[in-house]
Amino acid sequence: MEWTEIKIYTTHEGVEPLSNALIAAGIDGLMINDPEDIREFERNKNASWDYIGEEVWELCGKDTFVTVYLDKDDPAAFEAVRGAVDSLKSRTDVGSLEMRFGTVADEDWANSWKRFWKPMEIGEKLIITPSWEEVPDSAGRVNITLDPENSFGTGRHHTTRLCLELLEKYVETGDTVCDLGAGSGIISIAAMLLGAGTAVAVDISADAAKTSHENARKNGIPDEKYTALCGDVTTDKPLVSKISRPGGYSLITANIVADVLIAMADVFKELIAPGGTLILSGIIDNRKDEVFEVMKARDFELVEERGCDMWNAAGFRQN
Repeated sequence: MEWTEIKIYTTHEGVEPLSNALIAAGIDGLMINDPEDIREFERNKNASWDYIGEEVWELCGKDTFVTVYLDKDDPAAFEAVRGAVDSLKSRTDVGSLEMRFGTVADEDWANSWKRFWKPMEIGEKLIITPSWEEVPDSAGRVNITLDPENSFGTGRHHTTRLCLELLEKYVETGDTVCDLGAGSGIISIAAMLLGAGTAVAVDISADAAKTSHENARKNGIPDEKYTALCGDVTTDKPLVSKISRPGGYSLITANIVADVLIAMADVFKELIAPGGTLILSGIIDNRKDEVFEVMKARDFELVEERGCDMWNAAGFRQN
């Protein structure tokens, strides 16, 4: 199979808005080439060069660009990329947004893109390592084995990072976890590896539900402690009943978007245990107050909020 490679040229300041626009358009699995990241890493005297590798220096060059790979027979994906790029052309900080096209065969892809994907530390307790990399000695961090080919959430977007940072702070040993909009399962898997007792992962995508189950197994989580289901909890009442548990869940997580979080508000209230923790992420700046007000109306008390660029996450306690 052949893939079309699209390099979209931008600036250091433009990487984030361009990446966000592509992700919002349904384009995942982005590769970012930003020499400024290397310079920042070089200025950090405490940085470990094992996390980059010499080949990145050789390939990074002077240009800043975001690369996506599309099935050459998928015109809808091409239009999604063009739409994302066009939505930014009125900005003055994103550079030329020139798109350059190439073709990559499966075997070329397999031999080239992995070199960019290195272990990544998140928060104070976690590290995410692709399966082909040796797990580094990282001061006792909990390792999550996760491959970027499972493009349902790999920890590199701000929304996932913020959610994981809150999760590691609030998850407790033996917690019962419900992860709604689970994607790759990264949040619920992290919760289990941090000491939770059981987890239920739900996603509207059957592929995502399958992926989360496979990823849980790769991380040594037994099937009897991890359940992955496909469905929409906002419309499927039998599904909500199926995942309900006596006394409720001690921890619920959802990393989606504001509209879906608001639609799930009553489900959160129905599923959570008294005094339970709710962690939400994927909230854009101009929707934060609205989401918080909806949760407050369901007796969720805001405990902590975190933000990065345009994205926000928050932890709530059920009163």
